[in-house]
Amino acid sequence: MSPRTDVVHHRHSHGRRPLGGVPLLVGCLLALGTAACRTPPVSLAQGYRTYTTEDYSEVLKRWTRKTQTFSLQQTDELLTVESTYQSWDFRWAYAERYATDYQLGDAERETLRENLLRQASSAHEFYVTVYGSSVRWVDLHKPTTAWIVRLVDESGAITSPSDIEPVKKPGALEKRYFPYTTPFRNVFRIRFPRIANDGKRPSVAPDAHWMALRFSGPQGRGELRWDVVPAAAAPTSPPESPAAAGK
Repeated sequence: MSPRTDVVHHRHSHGRRPLGGVPLLVGCLLALGTAACRTPPVSLAQGYRTYTTEDYSEVLKRWTRKTQTFSLQQTDELLTVESTYQSWDFRWAYAERYATDYQLGDAERETLRENLLRQASSAHEFYVTVYGSSVRWVDLHKPTTAWIVRLVDESGAITSPSDIEPVKKPGALEKRYFPYTTPFRNVFRIRFPRIANDGKRPSVAPDAHWMALRFSGPQGRGELRWDVVPAAAAPTSPPESPAAAGK
């Protein structure tokens, strides 16, 4: 990220074809509800972090989900989705990694962090890569797409994106900070309002135990899911540095 301050930037499962012949999109996180597929809940709590640049890879892994769907009849992969939720926690680690890479001074580092955290407070933002057997169908911001994406949560809230921004030519920045970015995937930044489309309730309820990106269309349906610690149950102390925790 040049001095611009926006964040521009696993698990495989085999799709099953339910009655009606439509392939089902499922992720390991959702498959049969098995504990082996689940990741630990993440915390949406804000507050100070003690991350260093060495922590970025672990924090990225914590906030990234992946799923795949296949057509059993044609043995063609219809859709692969991988996404990072750019939470307060993620952005803090991102700022540290970026500031170190670009050798920013203390004042620049602080300004970068403040801008990134402000963005986290204004919208739910996801960095999303998609790959499919038809390029036209996976171009999520065009009318020709075969998929729509929604933010859903345990409370039943379903929220449409406020913005789907294509990253037309991912560069060194995207590949450095989101290494699952490849020339074969379409890349998007997808943002959702923090207040749901009815203008009354949060798009992710404070007491929700999970939230998900839901992809739906004539080719199938599925979700990338983040189990979360409800805000009311969040610990008073924010997560510490993974490096420090290992000492």
